[in-house]
Amino acid sequence: MLPRIAIMGRPNVGKSTLFNRLAGRRIAIVDDTPGVTRDRKEVVARVAGRDVLLVDTAGLEEAPPDTIPGRMRASSEAALRGADLVLFVVDARTGLTPADRAFAQWLRRQGRKVLLLANKAEGRLGAANSLEAYELGLGSPLPVSGEHGDGFGELHDEIRAALPPEPEEEAEDEGDPDRPLRLAIVGRPNAGKSTLLNALLGEERMITGPEPGLTRDSVAVQWTDETGGKVRLVDTAGLRRRARITQALEQMSTAATIAALKECEVAVLVVDAVQGMDEQDLRIARLAEREGRGVVIAFNKWDAVEDRNAARARLNDVLTASLAQLRGIAVVPLSAATGRGVEKLMPTVRTAYEIWNRRLPTGALNRWFESALERHQPPLVEGKRLKLRYVTMPKARPPTLAIFGTRAELLPEEYRRYLVNSFREAFDMPGVPIRISLRGTENPYAEE
Repeated sequence: MLPRIAIMGRPNVGKSTLFNRLAGRRIAIVDDTPGVTRDRKEVVARVAGRDVLLVDTAGLEEAPPDTIPGRMRASSEAALRGADLVLFVVDARTGLTPADRAFAQWLRRQGRKVLLLANKAEGRLGAANSLEAYELGLGSPLPVSGEHGDGFGELHDEIRAALPPEPEEEAEDEGDPDRPLRLAIVGRPNAGKSTLLNALLGEERMITGPEPGLTRDSVAVQWTDETGGKVRLVDTAGLRRRARITQALEQMSTAATIAALKECEVAVLVVDAVQGMDEQDLRIARLAEREGRGVVIAFNKWDAVEDRNAARARLNDVLTASLAQLRGIAVVPLSAATGRGVEKLMPTVRTAYEIWNRRLPTGALNRWFESALERHQPPLVEGKRLKLRYVTMPKARPPTLAIFGTRAELLPEEYRRYLVNSFREAFDMPGVPIRISLRGTENPYAEE
């Protein structure tokens, strides 16, 4: 029996948009009018690398049982009774309402696993607003955007961890050394992605040629890497600039590529070394970073580069200036066509995966934290210095720091970047996204 995931929340928080995004296609009608969804919808979908039954429910409202809203709520409650996991959705843009608080309290009494999603959290302001949802007592809110797809890589990770174990013959436990590493090969059209997959496998598994766009869908291959173990390797269609995506088939190809990126653990970004790294390559790298994936750059067609020192210098300049959030990202020069340098790729991928998956003890974290604060004190905000007290690492995949302190949520972006760079250097964690969650503490003596 497939695990069931129910999406719940008050009307108009974006449940159906999230449902469509997770399902990978438009199934539920979406509109700004509250109460568009009245009957629950169910669909079998591939979420977090698992086949699940995804359930979109009507909005939760307090209403008499014989009214339409009352019957909608009864339908939602029935969906909850059969659910293995509940995605409880609040609106980060409008903030918490009394209905959110009431239904969160009701959910806590049901004894179900719940992931708290702060939807409509695109941009820095939305992510900051999502912190208010901590007070619901349902754990850390996960900022996402159903409309734009922000945060869905981390959402897939959280869903994977929260679902019941798969049957033994299909189980892929995170701690199982035989579990395949999920690897996606991404990049612009004609950068050499399929040629690289063929070189890794040692066979002509994918059709290749000089024409851009030969690969139309994401193709998964189970493979055993001689140096590291099992790999689930996904070759994807090339990602063009959005303005150039016009045909329906290519739109579907792009959606499949982005879905593969959300479900992978490490992405190999294939860059044409002759042309150099352009804005579209940076967009793909930023998408991988936004979804919290580890990234390795395969600098392909290296054999055709005339001035290699100049090519590397240009690449380093672009990475330093435009991809600081993945500072220290690994670059592997290679030629997929001839095979030269390809043997260095998978060891580099394994190293990136280990860094992405690394957990650090709280004691070592706080020794670093105290040292970082001594070197550079937190700034004044509204005339008062922020007091940061301690740090923990609630999760890896990617490395995530939770920093606690008085008014910590007001910490300026510049100081956050300082802490990220200091952490990256102190613990030798190049080339992976690093998340910071700021959790303020209220002053009990402050005037009402």
